[in-house]
This record gives sequence, C-alpha cells and structure tokens, in this order.
Amino acid sequence: MTMHPDVIVMSVFSVFVLCIGLAFSGSARNISGFFAGGASVPWVIGGLSLFMSFFSASTFVAWGSIAYTNGWVAVTIQWTMCIGALLTAVFIAPRWKATGNLTAAEFIRERLGARVQQVYVYIFMLVSFFIKGTVLYPVARLVSGSFDLPLAPTTVVLGLFMIAYTAAGGLWAVMVTDILQFVILTAAVVILVPLSLEAAGGLSALRDKTPEDFLNLVSGDYTSGFILAFTIYHIFHIGGNWTFVQRYTSVGDERSARKVALLFAALYLVSPVIWMLPPMLYRTIEPNLSGLQTENAYLGICRTVLPPGLLGLMLTGMYFSTSASANTTLNVVSAVFTNDVYRTRIDPQASPERLMKVAKWSGWGFGLGMIGIALIVPHIGGLVNVTISVGAITGGPLLAPAIWALFSRRLTGAATLAITLSSLGVNLFAKILAPLIFDLTMSRAGEMLTGVMVPLLMLSIFEWMAGRRGDTCIEWEEYIARKSLRDRSRNEASLEELKEVRAQNRFGLQVTAWALAFTALLLLMLALFTEQGGHWLWILSCVVGGASYLPWKAARNLTPSSNIPSHGET
Repeated sequence: MTMHPDVIVMSVFSVFVLCIGLAFSGSARNISGFFAGGASVPWVIGGLSLFMSFFSASTFVAWGSIAYTNGWVAVTIQWTMCIGALLTAVFIAPRWKATGNLTAAEFIRERLGARVQQVYVYIFMLVSFFIKGTVLYPVARLVSGSFDLPLAPTTVVLGLFMIAYTAAGGLWAVMVTDILQFVILTAAVVILVPLSLEAAGGLSALRDKTPEDFLNLVSGDYTSGFILAFTIYHIFHIGGNWTFVQRYTSVGDERSARKVALLFAALYLVSPVIWMLPPMLYRTIEPNLSGLQTENAYLGICRTVLPPGLLGLMLTGMYFSTSASANTTLNVVSAVFTNDVYRTRIDPQASPERLMKVAKWSGWGFGLGMIGIALIVPHIGGLVNVTISVGAITGGPLLAPAIWALFSRRLTGAATLAITLSSLGVNLFAKILAPLIFDLTMSRAGEMLTGVMVPLLMLSIFEWMAGRRGDTCIEWEEYIARKSLRDRSRNEASLEELKEVRAQNRFGLQVTAWALAFTALLLLMLALFTEQGGHWLWILSCVVGGASYLPWKAARNLTPSSNIPSHGET
C-alpha cells in the first residue's frame, strides 16, 4: 500500500521534532536550566519562540474565518498584537527581566504575597487548560479532515506527541522546535500565497468579487471600539501572560528582553498580511461558506491550490504552530507547579534531582488534561466566539494587576485579590448572566471594552486614593529587601553551575544549527517531487541552509568558560 505524500511529509517532520526533544532530555540538570535556559538564551531565539508561541492553528481557523467573512479587518485585529508588543518592549519586558524572578508566579509571591500567588496559580492553570485545549482541537480537525481520520483518536495522538518532546527537553527543546516550526510554516505560507493569487485571478479579484466593505480596516462586529479594546488587551496579554513572561526572563539582560518583544512586534507587522490573504482570496473562489463552515476556509484554499506534499507541509506547519503555543504553556504551567507549588508548599527541601522528576511528570499530567479539554471542544460552540470571549473575560482581571505591580509601590496583595475577583465577577455576569436575566447582550466591542477597562479603572482608582494618602505598601518594602538578598545569593552561584548552564546553551545552539540544516535538506528533497511551487522550495532551502550557519557560529563562540554571566546581571 502506497502512503500518501502528505502523510509522509508530516511523519518525517514529526519524527524529526520528537528526536530534537529527546536530544535535550539530559541537557538540563536543574530547574533554572530546564525552565529558563539558565537565563542566558539568545534574544533572537527567544523572540522567534515568543512569536511561534503566540499563535496556533486557531490563528488559521478563527482569524481565517474572520478573513473569509469580513476581509481585511482580520489583518487589523492582528496588528493590535504588534502595537501591544511595541509598548511591552518599551515599558514592560525590561521590568520583568529586572525582577530576577524565574516565573511570573514567583514575582507575584514575592511582591504581593503567597495568598495572592496561590489564587493566581490555580486560576492560571484552569484558564491555560481551557485555552490550550481549545487550540489543540482545530489542528486535530484539520488533520482528521484532510486524511479522513476519526477526530478523537487524531486529537489524542497529536496531543501525546506534543507532550512528549516538551516534557523530555524543557525550554530549549521548546525553543529549538519553535524555530523549526517558524521555518516550516513560513515555507508553506510563502508558497501558498502566490498559488492562491493565481487561482483567484490576482488581487483585483478582492475588489471585484467581494462585498463593498471587504477591504475596510474595520467592518461588521469588529468596530474601531473593538480594535481599541483589543489593543489594550494585547498590552496586558503580551506584557503579562505567564507564558510570554518566561521569554523575557530567560534572556541575559533587560536590553535583550526588550529585543525579544521588538522582534515579535516586527514579525506581527508583516505576517498577518501574508497569513490572511489566502482565506480572503478563497472568498472569490468559493463564496458560499456560512456559519461554522467558514472555519474551514483555510483548509479549503490549501486543498484547492496546493499539490500533494505541499499540503502536508502546510498541515505540518499548522500542527507545529499549535504545538508551539500549547507546549510553551505546558512548559510554563509545569514550571509554576514545580517552582511555586511543589517546592514552596509541598516539599521545600526537595533535591534538584527530585524537582527535575516533578517537572517532567507534571508536564505529562497537565498535557493529558489539555487533551481532555480538546476532546470536548466540539460540544462548546464555534472557535471564534470561544477565543474572543475567554480573552475578554479573563485577560484584564488576571494580567493587568501583575503588570501594575511591576511599577506601583502602593498596590497591596489584598487590593489585587479584590480587583481581580471582582472584575472577573463583573465580566462573567456581563457575558453569561445579563443575557439570561435581563436579555442584554453586548457587542464584541462592548464585551472587550468591559473586559479590559473594568480592572484598569479599579487599579487607577486604588492608585489615586493610595497616592492621596501617601501610602507605600509593606509588600513593596519587603519585596525590595527580598530581591536584594536573592540577587546577592545568585551572584554567588558556583562556577561549576554556571559552566553547566553555558554548556547547555551551547548544545542548544548546536542542535538548532543541525536542525536547520536538516530542514533545508528536507525542503530540497520535497522540491524534487513537487510539480507546483518547487522553485519556491529551492529558494527557501538555500535560505534555511545558509541561516543554519548563524547558530553554529554562535555556538563556537560560546565556550563553557568564557564570558560567564552571573544571575544578578541585568
């Protein structure tokens, strides 16, 4: 029996990525190396990893659905992420690095108290389960629909594979595979765009065969008010989401943390245009999709224009972009549990070896929970509504107070809990109970504005009132004292430990170089068997092959004993 070319492509890349995860299984000997790369990850790798961690197959399913239905506004919506990243780069990312904390949860404990941290940890884990479970569902649907496979087993297999290399290799395994996923996805989309233009009859088709407002910056439910609210939301999300904070804390200094966010912003300025053109063009080819069918727009254009082999490359990119998002969250949730629950509350005397075992096994446990959520997604409605509503309800209340605490000397732990829980209550009431009790349903703009402005208003009122009284909270003074003591302790870290961290990072760069070179070879082999788009694969193969020299050169310059940074440097 002859295997389908798309299945071969997906299988080869999947085995390749799993091998990368296993390659890192013994490279980290402590949780700092496992979860933060020893706080000396190159900013370019951190920025690309942040970019890949931010989106998933739901980008193509949810935003692709909006692009097919409403047009250019799908690009406008994603440009809010660029603006949020720019403001994060200027004001927030360097602050996170300056804290010297391993995770956002660790900062919350030191700055706002253990009680606040405990509440945040449990809410964060619950929300992460739900959100990342939902993003595993669309890629499982894409793969199962493409190859006529049953949805539930496909979801389980893809989820188990995602967990395997994350739990095995830690942060470096996640970041190296993020780089490969970026390359694979870029290769697939770069080929998809010209083929989609050719099939649709050029860009003029978007003007001639689509609704009048299809190319407007805002349209439908996605008004200027929604765009403003979504921009504020993404300042909170990119600046305060625990998953992304890890990218700012794992680089060497504050300047590098700023560069991580700036690289993300630059990529999100260009990439939405490239991503959203294919589903917009599909509207001119197949204009009759409606309802939840519009979530299949991206798969529809891929199946229409991509030849065998390249469809597999596109599906591989979609799957790995999903796994990049999910496994980064998985790594952070595992870090939070190991560092801020197990070590703090369960076994404060745990040895480094014990903590490493907890880190890996908790990764498996949380990953299986995400798979469970993904299996029930088909029963809870459309992905677009779920994505936007969850962000509106939870984003501001969970993320804004922690960011505020980075700057405020007055915000107390008690006030943080009150603001978080009360604003969550307001958002849940407005979204769920108000329509049932009063038959009041908010627009998308109203839902998002309420979600972000309620906690922001509460924080502003508290800061103003505390400022009038001249208060400086005791938590701030205790935090400064603890931070000073911790920084001195980290400066006294053993030379042997620092050499181990440097060796791990050197190994990570070497694996990155070899992985890029092998990916270039796979793209070259695929070009030999592809009838359409082969010349693009030749070009991309040369570019990726040349790029593999950069991490190899960086690894050669990164000897275990040279320029060893101390953990206290910023």
